[in-house]
Amino acid sequence: MSVLGQWRIVELPGYEDGYADMVEPAYILFEATGGVFAFGCVTGAFAGGGDHAAIEFDWNGSDEMDEVCGSGWAELQADGSLRGEISFHAGDAIPFNARRWPTS
Repeated sequence: MSVLGQWRIVELPGYEDGYADMVEPAYILFEATGGVFAFGCVTGAFAGGGDHAAIEFDWNGSDEMDEVCGSGWAELQADGSLRGEISFHAGDAIPFNARRWPTS
């Protein structure tokens, strides 16, 4: 199995219910050449990728229209879910749990 495809972020442990979907349904998308994500007021894009069960990435994006960047990782779990973390450069590290979207 691999992380490729679109994943619905269903939980941001430590954050209020509803924060993840503040602007749009929270998600992370992994493609062979990169990906994108959105949660809360944060959006980001990254290059790289591949057909792997775990991935690390550096990203650039925005948080409430301010430019931000950071790193992240994601790893498939035995139950088919995805667990990972999106970190801001010199800032917060936000853990997430996701489930594959049925259209992926």
